[in-house]
Amino acid sequence: MNKSLLNYTLRIADNNLILGHRLSEWCGHGPILEQDIALTNIALDLVGQARNYFQLAAEIKGGGATEDDFAYLRDVYDFQNVLLTEQPNGHFGETITRQFFFDVFNYYFTQALTKSTNSQLAAIAEKSLKEITYHLRFSSEWMIRLGDGTEESHAKMQQAVDDLWMFTGEAFQADALDLEMVENGVGVKLEEIKPYFDQKVTDILDQATLSLPEGNWMQKGGKQGKHSEHLGFILAELQFLQRAYPGAKW
Repeated sequence: MNKSLLNYTLRIADNNLILGHRLSEWCGHGPILEQDIALTNIALDLVGQARNYFQLAAEIKGGGATEDDFAYLRDVYDFQNVLLTEQPNGHFGETITRQFFFDVFNYYFTQALTKSTNSQLAAIAEKSLKEITYHLRFSSEWMIRLGDGTEESHAKMQQAVDDLWMFTGEAFQADALDLEMVENGVGVKLEEIKPYFDQKVTDILDQATLSLPEGNWMQKGGKQGKHSEHLGFILAELQFLQRAYPGAKW
């Protein structure tokens, strides 16, 4: 149980860390100052949430483990984040679309996680939910503004939806770990939050005059440590200092 709980906690943390790091790449490069700051703040929220989960994971593992061990000393195949979170930023509209899809999932997932029988996971989820609610509002508003904007912005947003939709299904594909955690009352029943995800996405895309691509094929593998080439580059930057100077402290 402890090993499964550890991996489940790391899976949640990894999603937040990798997407948070991705968003941090916008710092100083946003289209306008206000949105530059907004994206950076969301990145900080996600990394902060990842820290809370990593600290719990360190407590579960014991033996002197720390949150830094999980962030900086694991290799690509040890990370369990969904593939959506590691996709490149692209232009602002692509970043917003990626964020929106993750935010909708993350909102309903975290909301359900507040009912976990594991009091520590539930507490972290409860603490995170207010931030995640803001994230979802932010990305939803921009989906509508850009999708129902100019002809050019609409076309770019539709292309982003078409390109990124295939990465959304993985979050709801329950594997053995998900099922075990549900059986123990710890985890989230993914099939129960999927209808809420679908309805929210449909509602926002309708307002944005955007449509989902046809076909149901979805990418998968991230939850099992099978990642795109993008994650390796993320970790090369994220982990450089600790790898180059092991044990370095500020």
